[in-house]
Amino acid sequence: MCRPTLVPLTFVSVMALGGFLGVMGVPIPFVEVGIALSVVVLGAIVAIGMRAPLAVAMGAVGLFAIFHGHAHGSEMPLDASGLEYGVGFMLATAVLHAVGIGMGFLIGMSSKTFGNNVYRVAGGLASIVGVALLLRYL
Repeated sequence: MCRPTLVPLTFVSVMALGGFLGVMGVPIPFVEVGIALSVVVLGAIVAIGMRAPLAVAMGAVGLFAIFHGHAHGSEMPLDASGLEYGVGFMLATAVLHAVGIGMGFLIGMSSKTFGNNVYRVAGGLASIVGVALLLRYL
């Protein structure tokens, strides 16, 4: 398996586990805060240009994926098929990741002209949005 795909694959896989926990009614505290913190932390990592070992990156996104998945699972409509609903939110997340990766490539191409500041600004903006989300829940 290609190393760059392991982090998004980890997110989607662990999110499925979180979704299952949500459907089963297993309580996880501070789900909304965990989701907001994921935006803050991951945006800040991009903004400061941090490079983490693959295992650390997979662990971090896996932790945050539990919260994202639990939110999906606990909000499943009562008349929905659990399997179809789960496959749907996993596929939607995979498509969002693919779009994000595509945007990352575009930012990378613009960085050849403007330098790495484009990456950092994008990460900083994401982190600021995460802080705004977090403030809603505190």
